Amino acid sequence: MWQQIFLGFLGLCSGIVIASGVAGLLIGLSIIPRHAGITHTGDQVLLYEDAALLGIVFGNLYSLFRFPIPLGFPFLAVFGIFSGFFLGSWILALAEVADMFPIFARRIRLTQGLPIIIICIAAGKCIGSLLYYFYIA
Repeated sequence: MWQQIFLGFLGLCSGIVIASGVAGLLIGLSIIPRHAGITHTGDQVLLYEDAALLGIVFGNLYSLFRFPIPLGFPFLAVFGIFSGFFLGSWILALAEVADMFPIFARRIRLTQGLPIIIICIAAGKCIGSLLYYFYIA
C-alpha cells in the first residue's frame, strides 16, 4: 500500500514538474501576452496564465487518476472543438513569436499568397486531427 501511495505521489509530482515547465516556456517566450494581443484581450493576461496553470493541474490529476466525467457525447464534442481552437491558436501564436513564417517565406522567395498558405496549414492540421481521432478513438 505504501508503495502505491509513493508511486502515485511521485507520478503526480513528475507530471506537475513537466507541465509547469511547458507553462513556463509559454510564459517565458511571451506567448501568452502575444496570444492576448492577437485576440485583443490584453487586459486578461493574468486570467490566461491562471487558466493555463489550472488546466495543467486538472489535466495532470485526470491523467493520473482517470476519474469519470459523466457529461456525455455533446460535452465531448464541444470540448474537442474548443480544445482544437485553443491548441491551434497557441500553435499560431508560437509560430508568430518564433517568426517561422517570415523566415520560411524569405528563404523560398515567396512574395504572394502567404495568408492562403497559413489557412491551408491550419485546415490540414484540423483535418489530420479529425481523421486521427476518427480512426484511433
